[in-house]
Amino acid sequence: MHAYSILSSPAFIGTSALFISVLWMLKNPKDKTRPMLVFALVLNFFFCVLLNFFMGAEGNLLPWKFDHVLINIDESLGFSAAAIARPLQHGCLIPLVVIYQLMVPMVICWFFVTRYRLGRGSIVWAYIVELVAGPIMYAFLPACGPIYAFGPQWLHPPAVQAGPIQLMGSPNAFPSLHVGTAVVFVLFSPNKLWQGVALAYLTGTVFATLATGEHYVIDLIPGLAFGCFAVSVARHMVGRAILFLATTVSWSLMVRFAYVFLIAHPAVTASFVVLTVTMATAAILREWRIPRLQTVDIAIAHQE
Repeated sequence: MHAYSILSSPAFIGTSALFISVLWMLKNPKDKTRPMLVFALVLNFFFCVLLNFFMGAEGNLLPWKFDHVLINIDESLGFSAAAIARPLQHGCLIPLVVIYQLMVPMVICWFFVTRYRLGRGSIVWAYIVELVAGPIMYAFLPACGPIYAFGPQWLHPPAVQAGPIQLMGSPNAFPSLHVGTAVVFVLFSPNKLWQGVALAYLTGTVFATLATGEHYVIDLIPGLAFGCFAVSVARHMVGRAILFLATTVSWSLMVRFAYVFLIAHPAVTASFVVLTVTMATAAILREWRIPRLQTVDIAIAHQE
């Protein structure tokens, strides 16, 4: 069991992926796409160390968290994260935990799926955008997630008053970067087969974030916009990037400074939810309508 916990840990998976990717890059230095993957994994490795340090320092210096605000917004909308998570604890939990831990391997998989598609940007840059912008969003509206805020009783949380609370722990919740990354996969799907795989992974990620107690339901909504923002930056779509960043930031501003209004007027909050989901859905459908460029001959186009 101890060996399994080590082998399944994100640190071991990330280090192993980095080592294998370096060997893979050295095997064919003429392929210009290979250093990009190594660069992203190196950044991911060191960024995780810096992120833990930065977020740990933020948790100690600014311990006010918005978990009680987020759970009250969920309840006002009638979508309790705990209520969704409870039936998933029996039978579904292990596969959902696996899905939750698959983010970096999925990025690597999608890199291979999309790296020979020309003119559509790189998923690596979208992932880097998330790595850089995500912690900034977490620091602006810090929250830990149900399992950290309520401990063993997170599946049956007590009624709490909405407002910032002093809570030690790293910000981890708003918006959901796991959902954002899953949206990146959807937007970078080259054909119907991979579109189906990406949608299945997005669905699994939604349930996994709730079943593991990492997120509240409301965290997932700006996560959709955040994923669209990252892809727009990677593809140099400035107007769309600004639109989706503004949407994500607006959610953080509303939750931080207008949560009393949001909780008291769930119909207004729900309208913002519908608008955000509609924007993300429209971006996905628009992307899927774009004619796909033909793949090029690997030996000719990427080894010259």
